[in-house]
Amino acid sequence: MMNLESQAFSANEMIPSQYTCDGEEISPELHWDAPPIGTQSLALIVDDPDAPGQTFVHWVVYDIPPETRQLSPGIPAQEPLAKGGTQGKNDFGNLGYGGPCPPSGIHRYFFKLYALNRTLGLDAGATKAQLQAAMSGHILANGELIGRYSRA
Repeated sequence: MMNLESQAFSANEMIPSQYTCDGEEISPELHWDAPPIGTQSLALIVDDPDAPGQTFVHWVVYDIPPETRQLSPGIPAQEPLAKGGTQGKNDFGNLGYGGPCPPSGIHRYFFKLYALNRTLGLDAGATKAQLQAAMSGHILANGELIGRYSRA
C-alpha cells in the first residue's frame, strides 16, 4: 500500500473550489512515498463513482517515472508532462485534468495511484478502460486519496 496525500485537501475532506469547475479548475498537488522495489512506472486515475449513470473519469495519467514523488498543482493539458508521464482523456472528452463539477449533492472523488512493474507505452489520450487493461497483472502496489465536493 502506498501513501497518497495532497496539500490541497485531507482524506475525506472537501476539495477547495479552485480545483473544480466553480474555480480555476486546476489539478491539485499530490505527493506520495517511495513505490516498491521493481516499480518501472506510476499511473493515476481520478474518478467519481457518485456520478449519475456511471463512474465519471476526471483524470488519467500514466508512465510517470518511478522516481517521481509528486505532481505539482495546475498540470497543463499537454504532452508530455514536463517531468515525464502521459495524460489520457477524461470523460469531459478532453486531455488532462477535469475538475469536480457534480450536478447535485456531495460527490466523492477517488485519486488512485498505481505502482507498475513496467512502462505502458500508451499513446496520449488513452481512456481509463485502456489504461486499466494495460495495467492488468502489472500492479505492484497502490494508494488512494478520497476528496469530496458539492457545488454551492
